[in-house]
Amino acid sequence: MKTIEPVSIWDNGSVQQATILNTYASNVILGQSATFGYFLYLQGQDTMGFKILASGNLLMDGEAYKKWEVDSYAWDWVAQQLNLTITGDYISPVMDAPESGIESPAV
Repeated sequence: MKTIEPVSIWDNGSVQQATILNTYASNVILGQSATFGYFLYLQGQDTMGFKILASGNLLMDGEAYKKWEVDSYAWDWVAQQLNLTITGDYISPVMDAPESGIESPAV
Protein backbone atom coordinates (compact mmCIF):
# COMPACT_ATOMS: atom_id res chain seq x y z
CA MET A 1 0.00 0.00 0.00
CA LYS A 2 1.06 3.60 -0.60
CA THR A 3 0.23 6.89 1.03
CA ILE A 4 -1.10 9.56 -1.29
CA GLU A 5 -1.79 13.27 -1.17
CA PRO A 6 -5.34 13.52 0.21
CA VAL A 7 -8.12 13.28 -2.35
CA SER A 8 -11.67 14.40 -1.61
CA ILE A 9 -14.32 11.76 -2.31
CA TRP A 10 -18.07 12.07 -1.77
CA ASP A 11 -19.19 9.26 0.54
CA ASN A 12 -22.75 8.82 1.82
CA GLY A 13 -23.56 12.49 2.17
CA SER A 14 -20.18 13.86 3.20
CA VAL A 15 -16.76 14.51 1.74
CA GLN A 16 -14.03 12.17 2.99
CA GLN A 17 -10.27 12.29 2.40
CA ALA A 18 -8.66 9.22 0.83
CA THR A 19 -5.01 9.02 1.90
CA ILE A 20 -4.08 5.42 1.05
CA LEU A 21 -3.90 3.59 -2.28
CA ASN A 22 -3.75 -0.16 -2.68
CA THR A 23 -3.54 -1.99 -5.97
CA TYR A 24 -2.97 -5.51 -7.26
CA ALA A 25 -2.55 -7.11 -10.67
CA SER A 26 -5.11 -9.66 -11.76
CA ASN A 27 -6.04 -11.24 -15.03
CA VAL A 28 -2.50 -10.94 -16.37
CA ILE A 29 -2.14 -12.09 -19.96
CA LEU A 30 1.62 -12.47 -20.35
CA GLY A 31 2.99 -10.35 -23.14
CA GLN A 32 -0.30 -8.48 -23.65
CA SER A 33 -2.07 -6.88 -20.70
CA ALA A 34 -2.90 -6.82 -17.01
CA THR A 35 -5.91 -5.62 -15.09
CA PHE A 36 -5.14 -3.71 -11.90
CA GLY A 37 -7.72 -3.56 -9.15
CA TYR A 38 -7.39 -0.55 -6.90
CA PHE A 39 -8.81 0.78 -3.63
CA LEU A 40 -8.67 4.28 -2.17
CA TYR A 41 -8.96 4.24 1.61
CA LEU A 42 -9.75 6.61 4.43
CA GLN A 43 -7.48 5.64 7.30
CA GLY A 44 -9.07 5.30 10.71
CA GLN A 45 -7.49 5.82 14.09
CA ASP A 46 -6.35 2.23 14.64
CA THR A 47 -4.56 -0.43 12.62
CA MET A 48 -7.80 -2.04 11.43
CA GLY A 49 -9.56 1.23 10.62
CA PHE A 50 -9.72 1.39 6.85
CA LYS A 51 -12.79 2.50 4.96
CA ILE A 52 -13.00 1.98 1.20
CA LEU A 53 -13.98 5.26 -0.45
CA ALA A 54 -13.45 4.23 -4.07
CA SER A 55 -12.46 1.12 -6.01
CA GLY A 56 -12.27 -0.07 -9.56
CA ASN A 57 -10.17 -1.68 -12.27
CA LEU A 58 -7.68 -0.34 -14.79
CA LEU A 59 -6.44 -2.12 -17.92
CA MET A 60 -2.73 -1.79 -18.66
CA ASP A 61 -1.86 -2.77 -22.23
CA GLY A 62 0.15 -1.58 -25.23
CA GLU A 63 3.25 0.52 -24.51
CA ALA A 64 2.46 0.83 -20.82
CA TYR A 65 2.39 -2.95 -20.44
CA LYS A 66 5.64 -3.34 -22.40
CA LYS A 67 7.37 -0.91 -20.00
CA TRP A 68 6.18 -2.75 -16.86
CA GLU A 69 9.25 -4.51 -15.48
CA VAL A 70 9.23 -3.53 -11.79
CA ASP A 71 6.53 -2.94 -9.20
CA SER A 72 7.33 0.76 -8.83
CA TYR A 73 6.37 1.32 -12.49
CA ALA A 74 2.96 -0.30 -11.90
CA TRP A 75 2.34 1.81 -8.78
CA ASP A 76 3.25 4.99 -10.66
CA TRP A 77 1.10 3.98 -13.65
CA VAL A 78 -1.97 3.35 -11.47
CA ALA A 79 -1.45 6.65 -9.65
CA GLN A 80 -1.12 8.50 -12.97
CA GLN A 81 -4.32 6.93 -14.32
CA LEU A 82 -6.20 8.06 -11.21
CA ASN A 83 -4.52 11.49 -11.08
CA LEU A 84 -3.01 10.73 -7.66
CA THR A 85 0.34 11.66 -6.14
CA ILE A 86 2.10 8.94 -4.17
CA THR A 87 3.88 10.31 -1.10
CA GLY A 88 5.46 7.11 0.24
CA ASP A 89 5.01 3.55 1.43
CA TYR A 90 2.21 2.92 3.90
CA ILE A 91 3.59 1.85 7.27
CA SER A 92 1.08 0.30 9.64
CA PRO A 93 1.00 1.92 13.08
CA VAL A 94 2.37 -0.19 15.92
CA MET A 95 -0.12 -0.76 18.69
CA ASP A 96 1.12 -1.02 22.26
CA ALA A 97 0.48 -4.40 23.86
CA PRO A 98 -2.22 -4.26 26.52
CA GLU A 99 -0.96 -4.52 30.07
CA SER A 100 -1.72 -7.90 31.60
CA GLY A 101 -1.20 -6.95 35.23
CA ILE A 102 1.12 -9.95 35.60
CA GLU A 103 4.67 -9.22 36.59
CA SER A 104 7.54 -11.01 34.89
CA PRO A 105 9.51 -13.31 37.18
CA ALA A 106 12.95 -12.11 38.27
CA VAL A 107 15.79 -13.83 36.48
